[in-house]
Amino acid sequence: MSDLVSIFLHLLLFKMVAPVTFHHHRYDDLVRMLYKVHNECPHITRVYSIGRSVKGRHLYVLEFSDYPGIHEPLEPEVKYVGNMHGNEVLGRELLLQLSEFLCEEFRNRNQRIVRLVEDTRIHIMPSMNPDGYEVAAAAQERDISGYLVGRNNANGVDLNRNFPDLNTYIYYNEKNGGPNHHLPLPDNWKSQVEPETQAVIQWIRSFNFVLSANLHGGAVVANYPYDKSLEHRVRGFRRTANTPTPDDKLFQKLAKVYSYAHGWMHQGWNCGDYFPDGITNGASWYSLSKGMQDFNYLHTNCFEITLELSCDKFPLQGELQREWLGNREALIQFLEQVHQGIKGMVRDENYNNLADAVISVSGINHDVTSGAHGDYFRLLLPGTYTVTATAPGFDPETVSVTVGPAEPKLVNFQLKRSTPQAATKRRIPNSGHRGRVLPKKVQPRAARKKETMMKQPQRGPA
Repeated sequence: MSDLVSIFLHLLLFKMVAPVTFHHHRYDDLVRMLYKVHNECPHITRVYSIGRSVKGRHLYVLEFSDYPGIHEPLEPEVKYVGNMHGNEVLGRELLLQLSEFLCEEFRNRNQRIVRLVEDTRIHIMPSMNPDGYEVAAAAQERDISGYLVGRNNANGVDLNRNFPDLNTYIYYNEKNGGPNHHLPLPDNWKSQVEPETQAVIQWIRSFNFVLSANLHGGAVVANYPYDKSLEHRVRGFRRTANTPTPDDKLFQKLAKVYSYAHGWMHQGWNCGDYFPDGITNGASWYSLSKGMQDFNYLHTNCFEITLELSCDKFPLQGELQREWLGNREALIQFLEQVHQGIKGMVRDENYNNLADAVISVSGINHDVTSGAHGDYFRLLLPGTYTVTATAPGFDPETVSVTVGPAEPKLVNFQLKRSTPQAATKRRIPNSGHRGRVLPKKVQPRAARKKETMMKQPQRGPA
């Protein structure tokens, strides 16, 4: 009964949209659906491809923005990725429904949706693994059961175990010192990943994403980083141990936003598992190496969580409408979470935008950087923080800022160029000290006299 009440309350938040036929979408159907939405809302959408799968299928993204294809300074970028595992299909269908819903509600001038689209650049990728989906869908049509059928890509690789392992480096750096953000990739990283993974990595390096969710199936829980346990093996057995990020409280809040806006996730008991509040630290559940959500956090400015949305990885068509009604409000609320914390511009004294400036928050050992347009976004919980902006060749600037629970606080930085320090040492030509520079004050008079005498002709054997 509580599930029905929750769904009813969510229905009150939106006027009913035009009737939608809920069914599973094969690849061609998916492409038609994306372009159908684009044709219905051409001024606020754009369809683009970030690359191709092993079998050559496009990895399509549908963008929503009041200026599609353009990054507007101080407007955050957020993304949803579905169907990373080909046989976990609910996320794929939910994102197609979300796309249609955003378009329809914008056209109906639903002010909440209008504000969201005008203030946010939203990227929706319904399927990261279209090849795996086609295998899983074909198996369903032939009534072939199999928990893993279609999970991997066409090369048999699990895409959520295929990203460069940056956790090993961050755990070392936390103990011994080193960068706490934007960890570099190995020189040969492209040869170590699948085409789909490479396309996603290049995608998230091309956009300054701030927030993201990765939609999965097989459980009902909001999972947040880290996924890989700090001590992942004990005597040959995989150990589950809570492994928090420096932004642990923020990640918990993001996960709870989705869980409590969801029809039943927050209840905790789902699929035979119990997760308090419907959320879990990934490593506390089970340790996962080379996953996408940890990679986002450690290599980019993006904070990503993983949403497990259904007990059945491939729900029956008749269940899709109930799942949509149970997830719709949560999908919208999560997008709105990108508008919190602080944001601003980083410029020099001449008001030139500074890209790659580092924004540090005292007490949180994870920095972010400004984007190519000089704007930065730092998700933070309400509170008072000491924030510092630094850039090579400039003096750092530090401010104290109080963050509220509503809109993000605008905090701009204008950095001054560092003043070169006056030279305290002077190189003396032909000093006879193998190129070392000695301060003038330690060059004694006797030494200079001796040097003069040595330059005079010396008498000796003929």
